[in-house]
Amino acid sequence: MYRVGKGRVIQSAHLPTKVVRVINPAAPGGNSDILFRLLQPKMSEVLGQNLVMDYRPGAGGIIGVEITSKAPADGYTTALVAASFLINPAVRTKLPYDTPKDFTPLGLIVDLPAGFMVHPSMPVRSVKEMIALAKARPGQILYSTSGAGAIGHMAAELFNSTAGVKMIHVPYKGAGPSVIDLVGGHVQTTFVSLPLVVGHIQTGRLRILAQCGAKRFESLPDVPTMQEAGVPGFVVSSGFSFIGPAGIARPVAEKLNNALAQAVRDPENRKQLIARAAEPVGSSIHEHAAFMKTEIAKWTQVAKQANIKVD
Repeated sequence: MYRVGKGRVIQSAHLPTKVVRVINPAAPGGNSDILFRLLQPKMSEVLGQNLVMDYRPGAGGIIGVEITSKAPADGYTTALVAASFLINPAVRTKLPYDTPKDFTPLGLIVDLPAGFMVHPSMPVRSVKEMIALAKARPGQILYSTSGAGAIGHMAAELFNSTAGVKMIHVPYKGAGPSVIDLVGGHVQTTFVSLPLVVGHIQTGRLRILAQCGAKRFESLPDVPTMQEAGVPGFVVSSGFSFIGPAGIARPVAEKLNNALAQAVRDPENRKQLIARAAEPVGSSIHEHAAFMKTEIAKWTQVAKQANIKVD
């Protein structure tokens, strides 16, 4: 037995003895939903208990995350959250929770690398050529995003600051419309999650200049990273995290993390993740905690430099 805050006792040796709830702060059908459906069978097998998704969308993911933060720290309420979980502290001043303090990291699941995309009519085929064009046309190149404060917005502003250019933000209500208008030539460029544009890359309707991960992606081995393409230090991780409320006893957290890691490393699951343009991670708790700290610090700096606030 392990005693945690307010005298609660957790029978960690027998966890779980009931269904584990996994809160999804997004609507059904998104990347979080896809990841859960793929990994849930193996995680349930390892834990010896079923995991059930509980959809709590709204307010840019804040509603579901707040519910998670206020749940009992017994390991039976967890959440699967997207990159917005670590961006929101940088762009919102009135969150109903403290991201660094109110959650237990249970593992980074996958990274969905963003692609630096351009319309094929653009006279550029490399990041260096894009930088040169943007410097020659300050304020004339439009980039689309799924909305203010989204990962694409933050990535583009990071590019503006690191490359010394000025592209103009055109926010949309969702990634779908953002990509549609890029394909239609109404905007010239975007930074967007690769699963959303792989089909357009293959058909030639969009051109990819680079991807934003720390290393080359297995399913796109010929596409350079932004760092290889000439922008040192440019890494944009669209990491999906497995979290719980603060105060989960370490043995309980380790058991949940182990189930996640085994599910991510399962050969068939790994194959399916890569086929969906996702980079499997399955990190340790310690690695996940370090990732969260680094990402919040990076996006806070970007938001400050670009004066991004979405409250």
